[in-house]
Amino acid sequence: MRAFDGQLSGNRPISRTTEEKKRQLRDLKEALAALKPHAAASLRESLTAKIKALESELAPRR
Repeated sequence: MRAFDGQLSGNRPISRTTEEKKRQLRDLKEALAALKPHAAASLRESLTAKIKALESELAPRR
């Protein structure tokens, strides 16, 4: 089902709490560690990029 113009779910990032981001970060790190050696390099790169993005969001601001 497609979103119509102005619908709240259409083309908006999902907002997550700090706890949800920490849980997602932990899950992504576990998924990266569990990857088989023959897994696609693009998959590894995308997981690593998402992990770095989450870590930068969760890093304390100075």
